[in-house]
Amino acid sequence: MNFPLYIAQRYLRSKSSNNAINFITIIAAVGVILGAASLFIVLSGFSGLKDFTLKFSTIIDPDLKAVPATGKSFMLSDKQFKALHDLDAIASYSKIIEERVILAYDGKNFPAFIKGVDENYNQVNAIDSVIIQGSWLNQNTNQMVAGWGVSNHLSLGVLDYGKSVTIYVPKPGTGQITSTKSAFNAIHCVNIGLFDVNETLNETYVYTPFEMSRELLSYKPNQVSAIEFKMNPNIDEDIIKSQLKAILGDTVIIKNRVQLNDALYKMLNTENLAVYLIFTLVLIIALFNVIGSIVMMILDKKKTLSTLYKLGASVRDIRRIFFYQGSLMAVFGGIAGLIIGLVIVGLQQAFSLVMITPSLPYPVAINFSNVIIVLLTISILGIIASKIASVRISKSLIETI
Repeated sequence: MNFPLYIAQRYLRSKSSNNAINFITIIAAVGVILGAASLFIVLSGFSGLKDFTLKFSTIIDPDLKAVPATGKSFMLSDKQFKALHDLDAIASYSKIIEERVILAYDGKNFPAFIKGVDENYNQVNAIDSVIIQGSWLNQNTNQMVAGWGVSNHLSLGVLDYGKSVTIYVPKPGTGQITSTKSAFNAIHCVNIGLFDVNETLNETYVYTPFEMSRELLSYKPNQVSAIEFKMNPNIDEDIIKSQLKAILGDTVIIKNRVQLNDALYKMLNTENLAVYLIFTLVLIIALFNVIGSIVMMILDKKKTLSTLYKLGASVRDIRRIFFYQGSLMAVFGGIAGLIIGLVIVGLQQAFSLVMITPSLPYPVAINFSNVIIVLLTISILGIIASKIASVRISKSLIETI
């Protein structure tokens, strides 16, 4: 067995004759354990929040979406639509028309985006799961489904046939506006449902039938704002993207779900990184206790170290003893803290110990990546702290005894 490692294990398990040193060692070990447990719990909490946040936005986000490379819309030929229909990798696709509009209802106005969708839309996205009142659209009708936030701003109900919603959109073209009527296209429709996804989307979108949106915006038959795709399972995304690019050409950009929520992903990842760095700083402070514990142990074992030196152990071997001792303390403390963190996170998942609201438990998620991050962080910092402490041993220190 490695001689320095064997002695380090003995020192780690044995008590010192000095109670103060034992107390400092216990504090150092507890600090490492609690630091590792705290880091894992916080990372698990942010993973849960990330999954919870993205769960709602991804309900209405497709697997892939073709958007214009420039402008607001693009044209597709019947041949291109047939090629899309014949793609085995695509389970379904939906044509989309999107535009910013003004909604007018009962004397109130509110800016929003209409999203004109065809009959295949509910096969591409699980829109039915977020309809909280009313029903989904019927094609070839003047109907709409509004977000909960839009409904609140307009005091808009469901199936109120006595009061219709008027949707205004500026007419395309150039030149001076001579009258309000000539400047806008307008269409009247009835709200038949409400959806609830998240605050931003609830106050942004209303869904309308595809043909109604095409008529409102004066789009040509094959003109669309986007096409949303649902992939068949176990299909490589890069392959599908290349196939779609070959069909649709350079006039479109193909985006996946992550790219569609690029700003949201960046915000969540930045917050996660900031919290990780803060708790890593807490761990660094806790590991100063490990340095202090090792230094105190060196001073307590001066006579033993002198004996080992006279028996043939080199200064390097003696340094390695305390380097291994500190490293083992950090690693074992990290593992113990990780186990405690796993238990606490598991209890939160099973019994909802911490609640955000009376009906909503704080979301947590156990990710293997977080386990690796905690172990690597505590191990690297522990090794650095042990190295700093062990270099205090010198030949002059040993020979002064």
